Amino acid sequence: MTGVTGFEPPPEREIRRLLALAAPWAWYTRPKVVGVENVPDDVRPLLFVGNHTLGGVLDAPLMFMALYRHKGIFLRSLGDHLHFKIPGWREGLGRWGVVDGTRENCAALMRDGECILVFPGGGREVAKRKGEKYQLVWKQRAGFARMAIEHGCTIVPFAAIGVEDALDVVFDADELMETPLGEPIRRLGMRTDVIPPIIRGIGPTMFPRPQRYYFQFRPAISTKDLSGKHTDDDTCWSLREQIKAEVECGIQELREIRERDPRRSFRTRMREDLGALAAKLFPRPFGGG
Repeated sequence: MTGVTGFEPPPEREIRRLLALAAPWAWYTRPKVVGVENVPDDVRPLLFVGNHTLGGVLDAPLMFMALYRHKGIFLRSLGDHLHFKIPGWREGLGRWGVVDGTRENCAALMRDGECILVFPGGGREVAKRKGEKYQLVWKQRAGFARMAIEHGCTIVPFAAIGVEDALDVVFDADELMETPLGEPIRRLGMRTDVIPPIIRGIGPTMFPRPQRYYFQFRPAISTKDLSGKHTDDDTCWSLREQIKAEVECGIQELREIRERDPRRSFRTRMREDLGALAAKLFPRPFGGG
């Protein structure tokens, strides 16, 4: 591995430990993954590009789990610079393969043939405002497309839903900036785009409601035909818009899948679990021979 990222893949036992830590959350949210067959087995590097959901950390580990179990992929995520200013937190993210999202780190990972995760919406898409449920907030960013073209990286668009049905935004950053606290925040030069909203889940708490999470991997998009065009702004923007459209299509299709899903309800899933447990404990009907 390169000296830029300074990363060595964790041993198998450490990965199993990470999966075990996420297992209770996976049980609670029962992630449904579709389109995993669209993830190439013999093409590297890969760049996974998708939507960041409210809070940012509730569903990403579950996607990591799915890719590792189905494809043996240990994702390398490009994280917001802000994460790496917080002691303890940055080390925890590092265990999940997250690195500071600099161009240098991205280029190094692509040269190493890694599978990389990027959220073009960054921290702003995590800090959702009211009325932004599952909306992409990518601003004018096309850097991921430029990097993919420059390094011949195949892109796998993906979509995720569930988190933003499990939580409600009660008070967002725009509303905060309109209060008397807004002016001091501006004077301090704080990043107002990443101020997290006040959220509500179960009752008055911030604990998410037991919504099922859904992920979809869209067909992979090769950049080989665009080789050498990474300096052309129109080419980069066109690819960026193509990926954005794929992610938005994925979000819509997942919503339709969710509407038809008989296991969407937490109560249904619990009944199934209890039925399976009863069948295991009492394999024969009472009074049977």
